[in-house]
Amino acid sequence: MKNVLLLFTIFISHMAIAQMKDTSKYVLVIHGGAGTILKKNMSPEKEEMYKQTLQKALNAGEKILASGGIALDAVEAVVRILEDDPLFNAGKGAVFTNDGKNELDAAIMDGKTLKAGAIAGVMHIKNPISTARAVMERSEHVMMIGEGAEQFAKQNGAEMVDPSYFFTQERWDGLQKAKKADSLKKKADTVSKKAIRQLDNPDNKYGTVGAVALDKHGNLAAATSTGGMTNKRYNRVGDAPIIGAGTYANNATCAISGTGWGEYFIRLVMAKTVSDRMEYGNQSLNEAATDMIMKKLPSLGGDGGLIGVDKNGNITMPFCTEGMYRGYVKSTGETAVKIYKEE
Repeated sequence: MKNVLLLFTIFISHMAIAQMKDTSKYVLVIHGGAGTILKKNMSPEKEEMYKQTLQKALNAGEKILASGGIALDAVEAVVRILEDDPLFNAGKGAVFTNDGKNELDAAIMDGKTLKAGAIAGVMHIKNPISTARAVMERSEHVMMIGEGAEQFAKQNGAEMVDPSYFFTQERWDGLQKAKKADSLKKKADTVSKKAIRQLDNPDNKYGTVGAVALDKHGNLAAATSTGGMTNKRYNRVGDAPIIGAGTYANNATCAISGTGWGEYFIRLVMAKTVSDRMEYGNQSLNEAATDMIMKKLPSLGGDGGLIGVDKNGNITMPFCTEGMYRGYVKSTGETAVKIYKEE
């Protein structure tokens, strides 16, 4: 009997050690949106500003992962930094709706538990990603919207700001250009559909920030935040806060954060479909993501990109636009920050 108890004790000890095992492997991938990003249209000074913020975000996330922190903490920290920088369409840099407001969306997901939290259509929360995490961890729900989400945010200690905090001249000017283009389209009822299409600026349709991570404990997480679509109406919500569309994480497969024309990402259930292709179709992360972004998405008329990391630390960053602000860092020391297609 003593021998049985001894063997059982040893077994339990080994199980506990296995659960606490530190693989020493971590990976972090981030993005700051995709679109018509051409080097010829970018000043060296602005390019450097983008790269500095992307690097700052990578450094913050890596610091957490390198010290044994969890993937959830890393992706939240990354997205908060990008939300605070007016260069990116999230938080401080959010674009304007048709009626001159900023409506923010965000989501986060834990690959270990499949728990997720999301908020949409908020206008006073400084860092939406942190409230999305609070929804996941401090409520029984997955998604909250509008005034209810803001009430929940206040009750859970979120930093609230006046809507004027989100004003940036560049985004305001972008709204005026979008309204002018919209007006021209409405007047162009005598020209072909193709000509009308050319008046549209697809870059008004997207702009997002996100992060995915694999931590030393083998857990995955994904986070995405956005200011939505320039000149949008009717409280439109895109793919970023929709679990399975713009944000998804599952320890069995991968973590995904998307950036693109949200309506198409929702219709394709983009992030979950990449995971399903891996789980049920035996595709690699890169095969699944590349086919969805480079073939399926354009075939419907959409465009954009995504970032992903799988359970083994492999990464992917496909996009079918001219550029995507992106970067990654691995525990091996391999790292990069990129903007343009040719990089």
